Amino acid sequence: MLEEREILTAKKPTLLLRSSIMRAIRFFFEHEGFLEVQTPVRTPAPAPEPHIDAIPADGWFLSTSPELYMKRLLAAGYEKIFQLAPCFRRGERGRLHHPEFCLLEWYRLGSDYQTLKRDCLDLLRHISQAVNGSLKARYQGSSLDLESGCQHITVREAFLHFAGWDPISSADPDRFDLDLVEKVEPRLGFPMPCILSDYPPFQAALARLKPGDPTVAERFELYWAGIELANGFSELTDSREQRERFLQAMEARSRQGRTVYPIAESFLASIEHLPPCTGIALGVDRLMMIFADAVQLDQVVAFPPDMA
Repeated sequence: MLEEREILTAKKPTLLLRSSIMRAIRFFFEHEGFLEVQTPVRTPAPAPEPHIDAIPADGWFLSTSPELYMKRLLAAGYEKIFQLAPCFRRGERGRLHHPEFCLLEWYRLGSDYQTLKRDCLDLLRHISQAVNGSLKARYQGSSLDLESGCQHITVREAFLHFAGWDPISSADPDRFDLDLVEKVEPRLGFPMPCILSDYPPFQAALARLKPGDPTVAERFELYWAGIELANGFSELTDSREQRERFLQAMEARSRQGRTVYPIAESFLASIEHLPPCTGIALGVDRLMMIFADAVQLDQVVAFPPDMA
């Protein structure tokens, strides 16, 4: 069995690459006029998502995402903000999941999710040029290409093609989650990144419904090499509707026997002043995997959970 010193020495090239990517991310957003912010690592009231569990921390909870805090900054008039944030989720351990991980989140006032889609491609191209000197890469034997842009496909189109049913007209949350992971996601993002758009409302608790088509929400996810990298949407800015969605999620958590968190009153009060805006969370460690040609997250962090 290798000693810790040997393991860490062997990781040095990957950690140097990680450092280069972090610098490239910061350069991109600063060049685009974004302000880097830092929000608390603990919160008294996490967003009550049915399948994400927060880790208790001295009466509060470790942050599962800086989202609610960052939207409070938007409501106070901050126009373009980003953050590289340590986040925590209980019980997540696997090839693509760690209980502690790094999220890149960015938010814009006065825009919708179409702007975020362009941000994603521009960011990936900038990083690739910064670390590879080109718009091409390889991941686990597959050639990847950023020169041709992104593939765009709706959730309805992807599920009809890969899973054989329409989740928009036939709402089935359990079947949706299973088929997304097993039948849809592994086929997305070869060779170019893929943007999967327009989710059913039961999969978009913080997103607004699409104007003119309330059967779908303005949410998308970014995939590359079969890996989900980012989740973005046009933000819901109706505080009454957001409260109702939070209450529904809390009821779902209660039925599942999960912890029911206090409702995020400070956040709900702030979005009464929130103009149209958009936001996204990108998994930095997963992005590192692709550029490092790594099989799992353990390879791209200095101290994975089993080594901590």
